[in-house]
Amino acid sequence: LPSGLFLFSRSSAKLVAPLGCLVSRQKHTLPDLPYDYAALEPHINAEIMQLHHSKHHATYVNNLNVVEEKYKEALAKGDVTTQVSLQPALKFNGGGHINHTIFWTNLSPNGGGEPKGELMEAIKRDFGSFANFKEKLTAASVGVQGSGWGWLGYNKEQGRLQIAACANQDPLQGTTGLIPLLGIDVWEHAYYLQYKNVRPDYLKAIWNVINWENVSSRYATCKK
Repeated sequence: LPSGLFLFSRSSAKLVAPLGCLVSRQKHTLPDLPYDYAALEPHINAEIMQLHHSKHHATYVNNLNVVEEKYKEALAKGDVTTQVSLQPALKFNGGGHINHTIFWTNLSPNGGGEPKGELMEAIKRDFGSFANFKEKLTAASVGVQGSGWGWLGYNKEQGRLQIAACANQDPLQGTTGLIPLLGIDVWEHAYYLQYKNVRPDYLKAIWNVINWENVSSRYATCKK
């Protein structure tokens, strides 16, 4: 199963428990956005946000539930072949759910600017300056071939921040071991309706809505 997969309660989008036994579990649900679809305008328009959240993320959630049911059946039968064959779908849909759940909280209509406190100190320590960090994460995100994500992650073993890019919906922690702090979705569905094929323009705009309080909170949590 994809590492870092979490269950969602039906009443809220709060993380409630790590995925354990598939025999008795709650189904994954689409988390509510903490802001309106139009709240990130003009940087990300309402039509994109509505389709991205209510269609794309919802599809990952629905498909994940279906795949997990099939996996549960294969597990009960001791059907290892089917369990193995379901792994790509678990990774794709589970990763899509994990990634987008982080992404929505990484954005805010009150975002932008620069982080403060320990996160800013860590960025300066590991990248030299905030400007240098911003340039490197932007370049990594622009450079993703096809669909994928640009990430700022925390390397717990080395105690430092690290930039990475992941293809498709590969979850950062499950595929690299880095703890996700900030994810930038560079699938075309995240920007095409507004920015067409000019991904760099979308990446320039998204920095105006980055929720540094959320990123800082994630950093503080993973350091404990």
